[in-house]
Amino acid sequence: MGLTIGPVPPSRVMSDAECIALLRSALPRLGLRWPGFRRVRGQVCKRIARRIRELGLADVAAYRARLERVPEEWSRLDALCRITISRFYRDRAVFDHLGEVVLPALARAAVARADSRLRCWSAGCGSGEEPYSLKLLWTFRLNAGFPGVSLELVATDADRHLLARAARGCYPRGALRELPSAWLQRAFAREHEEWCLRPAFRQGICFLCQDLRSVQPEGPFDLVLCRNLAFTYFDAAQQRRTLSDIAARMRPGAALIVGKGEKPPAADLLVPSPAGFGVYWKGPPPI
Repeated sequence: MGLTIGPVPPSRVMSDAECIALLRSALPRLGLRWPGFRRVRGQVCKRIARRIRELGLADVAAYRARLERVPEEWSRLDALCRITISRFYRDRAVFDHLGEVVLPALARAAVARADSRLRCWSAGCGSGEEPYSLKLLWTFRLNAGFPGVSLELVATDADRHLLARAARGCYPRGALRELPSAWLQRAFAREHEEWCLRPAFRQGICFLCQDLRSVQPEGPFDLVLCRNLAFTYFDAAQQRRTLSDIAARMRPGAALIVGKGEKPPAADLLVPSPAGFGVYWKGPPPI
């Protein structure tokens, strides 16, 4: 029988100040940085509080002692620190720019080199909202203009549970609120309280369970989306390693898209687009 864990009163298990102190001390050991978690710590603190209750520990001090006594608990804490905030077409202006500028340029480059595939990687894909958004964007706005080019998507995340939800392709209505309404009607079918992608729109996406910090899919890629992950939550050293790993998997002329407010640490590897939108090119852009 599974253990049922109810709401955790923060004042009885772990105060906000205690959680902040724990994160400040623990995150560096995980290759993560506190500033990235400041505004979203509530999600992480609730998980840690539930973990403390699950273990039958009295307080956060007892959990700190467990971390020192049981090395395997660090990997569990690492999993508790994964932020899972996402939705379809998140940051609509970015996706519009992808559809109007970035993807057409990449598709023209593929045609010029007689390549029938445009390979894209969504790093930290969560429940699949980002790669599916890219699939819909290509299908409804670009496919007709490039009939000889197909979109091939690889989507990676470290959380197997999120990937299982991604493979299922069903979402609450709130996760779809930024999608163009016509796309919602054409691509989704309502099933009880959820909206599920029709089978045709789930094809062409390969979901892989990979932790970006240690393993990455095989390139080369024409487009990489790494938004609101590495360059927000990873520490400086891990950011540099991650950027190097990503750049090595980008073909010349490929684009990297990062999150709003994020800035990759090594400008010599990629060139920021003058247009902004978190776009960075590997060498001269094919525009």
